[in-house]
Amino acid sequence: MRTAIRDAWIVTQDARRSIIRGDVLIEGEHIAAVGEVGDDVDHEISASGDIVMPGLINTHCHVAMTVMKGSVDDLNFPDFLQKVFKVDADRSDNDIAIGSRLGLLEMICSGTTTFVDLYYSQDIIAEAVKECGVRGVLGWAVLDEELTTQKGKPVDNCRKFCLKYADERKIIPAVGPQGVYVCGKETWQEASALSEEIQAPLTFHLSETRGEVNEHHRKTGMRPVDWLDSIGALNGRCLAAHSAWLTINEVRALGKAGASISTCPVSNMKLATGGVAPIPEMIEYGVTVSIGTDGSSTNNSLDMFAEMKTLGLLQKSSRWDATVTPAQQLLDMATRGGAKAIGMSDNLGSLEVGKYADILILDGKSPNLRPLLPENLVSNIVYSGNALNVKTVLCQGDLLMHDRKVLTLDAGKVMDDSEEVWMKLCSRV
Repeated sequence: MRTAIRDAWIVTQDARRSIIRGDVLIEGEHIAAVGEVGDDVDHEISASGDIVMPGLINTHCHVAMTVMKGSVDDLNFPDFLQKVFKVDADRSDNDIAIGSRLGLLEMICSGTTTFVDLYYSQDIIAEAVKECGVRGVLGWAVLDEELTTQKGKPVDNCRKFCLKYADERKIIPAVGPQGVYVCGKETWQEASALSEEIQAPLTFHLSETRGEVNEHHRKTGMRPVDWLDSIGALNGRCLAAHSAWLTINEVRALGKAGASISTCPVSNMKLATGGVAPIPEMIEYGVTVSIGTDGSSTNNSLDMFAEMKTLGLLQKSSRWDATVTPAQQLLDMATRGGAKAIGMSDNLGSLEVGKYADILILDGKSPNLRPLLPENLVSNIVYSGNALNVKTVLCQGDLLMHDRKVLTLDAGKVMDDSEEVWMKLCSRV
């Protein structure tokens, strides 16, 4: 199948960050040409005056929690956790499946084609991922056995999941130690060893709150990054979410190890956990920076356009420096940075020949994106763009949404089902 996207502004995100006016040719799963495409095609998508860009990569979320949206708002962090744990402990497999479909529907509509998830019951989430057609890096939650509601040993559950889904087309199994606050040395080392054995990403929460950091230092005499380094668990497969409370020495250690972070500014601001991730220093010391939304119980949205803009504004405001995290750098974090963080730079993050056809088409006739010229195009995407501008979405050559109609899910049913689950769950809170 040869599909041509015609006459668009193409934000390639290649090494030169080229922006060109032309066509994109898709053959099967991959991009076959960027620029001029002949008439020998099977299908055409008109995109005259629209923006074609790489699919966005959300490197930290809890997609099954989307159905909990609006149930635990405006609470301080300890009260928030208490209520979330109470709801989460009673969720059925059907609740998780419906929450996952709702979150995946939202991601398709807002242009996310790859996401990283950290949760239990990833086998249920994986089936929803297969149904909707996006790409999921699914980290099974690992924690000390005496602290979990999972049946059996979490690291063994994680292994079974990873082996079962190892050969699925758009599922990348991952190992997900929850965080240093629920994973002791033995558990963390087992999780890290499993990640190395099967060459899977290792995704986890890190230094999200000052209390987490202080408590870990009280117990171990070390800050979380230093502790992970000391037990041999810091390496290039690590993708650490939040990472807001770090010293410069910890930043250097992350960079030296080749680790990546997923910064989640909206979630951290909404929960008032304080701290601002030291993004400029991370970049300076070689840490790969990507962007995550976190779950819908803390963010209420899986919109990566909103996350890009908020991240930039937070960094500028907190440093009194409007030059930090410029628009191009923010777009890089949401595309190229995300691809590198999950070890898929050869396949994702830019529109180049040979890479997977993970492609968004934004409506170039939207007033919020005009005037639209090569000189302001990236800034418009980052500072003016929003999820409602997304018209068409492809993931690995599969058409998931066309002219704002989702093709892989029954959107009405997904939304109706979610409200029944919300009412059931919130009655328990």
